[in-house]
Order: sequence, then C-alpha cells, then structure tokens
Amino acid sequence: MAIKPWKTLDAKVVAETPIFELERVTRTSEAGRTGDFYVVKIQDWVNVFVFTPEDELVLIEQYRHGTDEVTLEVPGGAIDDGESPLEAAARELREETGFTCESWEIVGCVEPNPAIQNNRCWTLVGRGARKTHATDMDEHEEIEVKLVPRGQMDSLIKDRTIKHSLVVAGWYFAR
Repeated sequence: MAIKPWKTLDAKVVAETPIFELERVTRTSEAGRTGDFYVVKIQDWVNVFVFTPEDELVLIEQYRHGTDEVTLEVPGGAIDDGESPLEAAARELREETGFTCESWEIVGCVEPNPAIQNNRCWTLVGRGARKTHATDMDEHEEIEVKLVPRGQMDSLIKDRTIKHSLVVAGWYFAR
C-alpha cells in the first residue's frame, strides 16, 4: 500500500505573530486515523551564497534570539509577498551587507521542518559580489559582514563555527 496524503477535515488559525501563524488542522488518513496537528505557516526563505571576484564568500555575523548566540552564516531572510526567490535574495543581500551581484543562480531548495512547517528555503548563488550600497537593515538587526575565502567554508562547518542547519544544507548545493 502506498502512503497517501491525509484529508483535511478542518483548519483553524490558533495564534498569529508578525512572522508566522500557528494553525490547528484536523486530518484523517486513508486508513481511518484522525487527529489534530499543528502547522507553523510561514513565508518561504532564501539563503544566499555570494562570491566576490577574489573568490571570497560574503558571510554575516549576527545575534540569534532562538539560540541566544552570535552566529556566522550567510545573508538571507523571508521572501516578501509577490517576490521571487531571486528578487528576495538580491534584496536581502543588499539590505544586510550593501553588496550586489553580477549574476545569480538558484541551486537548491529544502523544506526546513516538514513535520510542522509549511515553508521552503531556497538556496541561491551570486557571483561578482561587490559592495555598492550602504546597508539598510531591519530595526532589530545588528550585522557585521565577514569576507571568508571559499576554501575555509568546509572547515568552518566541521569545527561548528557555522552550525545553522539551513546554511550547512545550502552549502551542499552552493559548492
């Protein structure tokens, strides 16, 4: 017997925040199992791996409230309504770092946590990155840009300097 999608009997938003909704869904399987499940409904995201002409990666260091730590990761963020992943990648890069790229390529897409989330995270590679603008960060962002030679990325992941799971997964596609 092949596993089939469960049928949704009911869905209700039970909590709303500025960045996600929590929805309770009642679903039933073909085998007759029925239950309530919770889904975090959130916009798709982008992670951008951008390389300078000198083959350096543009990384960012920032504080993360979830882990209460300063992290080293790639620029990225939510895809705004009506934006394509490419448009969001270029916007997030410019806002967080002031860099722009000569060329872009979508190289992968993952589902961050399909057990409870409905969104995807797109990985894009930008080439020919140059500092062309002042940064324009969100109200609560404090970011420092770091340029790192491409050859150091595997070591930064292996020694857990970079431990953001979506950055590690994205590096699989980007390299």
